[in-house]
Parts: sequence; C-alpha cells; structure tokens
Amino acid sequence: MTVLAIDAGNSKTDVAVVTADGRVVGTARGGGFQPPRVGVEAAVDVLADAVGRALAQAGVGTAGHVSACLANADLPVEERELAAALRARGWAPAVDVRNDTFAVLRAGLLEDAEPRGVAVVCGAGVNCAGMLPDGRTARFPAIGKISGDWGGGGGLAEEALWYAARAEDGRGEATALMRALPAHFGLDSMYALIEALHLGRIPMDRRHELTPVLFATAADGDPVARALVDRMADEVVAMSTVALRRLELLDDEVPVLLGGSVLAARHPQLDERVARLLRDRAPKATPRVVTERPVLGAALLGLDAIGAPPDAHARARRHFAG
Repeated sequence: MTVLAIDAGNSKTDVAVVTADGRVVGTARGGGFQPPRVGVEAAVDVLADAVGRALAQAGVGTAGHVSACLANADLPVEERELAAALRARGWAPAVDVRNDTFAVLRAGLLEDAEPRGVAVVCGAGVNCAGMLPDGRTARFPAIGKISGDWGGGGGLAEEALWYAARAEDGRGEATALMRALPAHFGLDSMYALIEALHLGRIPMDRRHELTPVLFATAADGDPVARALVDRMADEVVAMSTVALRRLELLDDEVPVLLGGSVLAARHPQLDERVARLLRDRAPKATPRVVTERPVLGAALLGLDAIGAPPDAHARARRHFAG
C-alpha cells in the first residue's frame, strides 16, 4: 500500500509518496495551507497542485492511505471537516488528518518501534502534542488567547511592541526595546513605528521580524526582554509537562521535542531555562531539538497506520536525511 504524506503549514506544503517498504518515490512542494483565510476548498486546491505533481512523479494516480498533518486543523471537528474534503478528492480510500504539530512530533521520535513522547512547536504560534504507541494522544486547542495560549514568534513580537510603546509614552518601565524595535525598520521612535504599522506602510505580517530583535535585546541584558524570553520558556515547559502528565509519562524516560523557528534558533537563555525547568518538573525527560523535516513525520504516521515493518521507517528516514 502506498502512503501519500502531506505536511501543510501556513507558508508551504510538502508532499511525499512513500511505498509500504519506505521508499520515497515522489515529492513536491506547494503553497501555504490557510483554510481560515481562503476557505476549505480553496485551501485544499493548493494541496491538490502539490499532490498531483508528487503522484505524477511516482507514476501513480492514487495512493492507498493519506496521512495529512495540516496547519489550522486545531480542533477534532476541523480535522473531520478537512478529512472529508481530502477524501472527496479521491486521492486514497483511507484518510487520516492531524494537526501539523504531530508531524514534528513523529519526525522527532526516533524510536520508531514504540513512538512515545511530547513535542512543543514554537514558530509563529505555539502548540504541543504527545503520543503513545497505543494511539493515545495529548493535545491543546492552540487557537490563541481564547484557548489560553501565550507566545510563539507572533505573540512575542506583540508583547515586545506593547512594552516598547508604554516605555516611550511613560506608562511602563524603561526598556531598550523602545529603540531597538523601530530601529529595525529604520525609524527613530515607537510612535513612528506605531503609525507605520497602523497605516499599513509597514505590513502587519512583518511583525515577525521583531522576534529576533527581542532575543538580541534580551541577550544584551535588557530586563524586560529577558522576562519575555523567560516567560516563553515557562510556557514551553508548562505545555510539555501537562502533556506528559496526561499520558502518564511524567516519570518516564521520554523525549520532549522542541520544534519551530523560535526553538530551533537555539537561543541560549531560552534553551537553558527550558532545560532547567524540565529537570525540575520531569527529571527523566530529555529535551531534543527536532531537525528532521515535518513531512517525514507525516510519512512515518502513514507507515504506522498501514502496519509497515521497522525497516520501512528506517528507509524513509534515510531518504529525508540525505
């Protein structure tokens, strides 16, 4: 049976066609997957372009199983809706849709025979998922402040802007962010930056550029910036330890996988605090930064689903490591 693996994020989609013995026979990359912005069918059209190219490269018209890890599949009801939309395309008779956090989790779980552990993904936003070999999972809605989330690259940038604005107008404490953030855009004040963002002279989606500025300011010793970095570490550990507890893994030797652009950047302050807090709260857990491509995780989940042998997982891993 052939697996059609899909990893679709907000900015890009990766597709791989994988045989039951783990050979990758077709790949393609496409655009971002954003059903909240464009609607489900238009978002699936973006997937269809990459899927069609990957299947053509593999020399097949359909697959036996779709393993799709999709951004914006945050709730079970959304997973069901998206699974129905993918099933309607006729790519495979069996379709499994999960949030894209599970792709990072499964790719980083190197123990393929019995994959167990937890992953925290901190990129534009923040999310966490955990899994056990018997199929049990732990997850969070991760749809913003209404579901209790804090941080991620976008959230950190917003917090930095908030503190910098209040520092400049006198409502808040002094912070070097007040100068560093506008300077990134060649501006001389927070007022100028606020105006430029509000009037659209600087697109709002460029706010993510301010996250590295925040970390650089923290590294220079600014107390406000350092407090934000510390809080991000606290959130990473809070999510991971709750997931470990739900899966009864808190006292086991398991990996806590760290993925996404913020955690993959290996900022020393963030790394060190995450490691220290984990030692205190889950002493046997081992933090590990995920370097594997998420589409590998989608492929491995598909191989899990069809009961592929262990050497198939190893063969798929070797392909994406090359």
